[in-house]
Amino acid sequence: MPEADEPLKAFGFGVELVTGECVSGRFRVTEICCQPFKVLHGGVSSLISEGLASMGAHIASGFQRIAGIELNINHLRAAALGEHVYAQAKPITVGRRVQVWEVKLWKISASLFSSQIDPSNLLEKSLMAVSRVTFLSGMPVPESAQGATDAIKRAAKL
Repeated sequence: MPEADEPLKAFGFGVELVTGECVSGRFRVTEICCQPFKVLHGGVSSLISEGLASMGAHIASGFQRIAGIELNINHLRAAALGEHVYAQAKPITVGRRVQVWEVKLWKISASLFSSQIDPSNLLEKSLMAVSRVTFLSGMPVPESAQGATDAIKRAAKL
């Protein structure tokens, strides 16, 4: 049975909230997601951004197929090996054919890692990356990909 996003799970990212209005989760930076300088690889931040936004966009579209057409990301600070990261995706606009989502990643203290997080309380100085992900939406889900919808519904507890 597939997970909502297998690549995120591969490096220990835990998805916590999955809705059409917000998708969030967190992880600890480990060797598997670091570049040689022992900081989080920018490609991993991009993977998180597209992964979280894709789940939310799929739900927001009424579980129709979505396809990413643009991803841009600004890396503002590094997260070093062993640090903890919280990520949250929210829609900027959800149209019938196009959706745009914003994703923010923050470094968080180890004490916050296992507690409920309110992003409005996170300091801007801990903001490490901001991205925008644009999707085409409103396409039918192919029969061969129906398991993806089922996995996202399970993650969203629907």
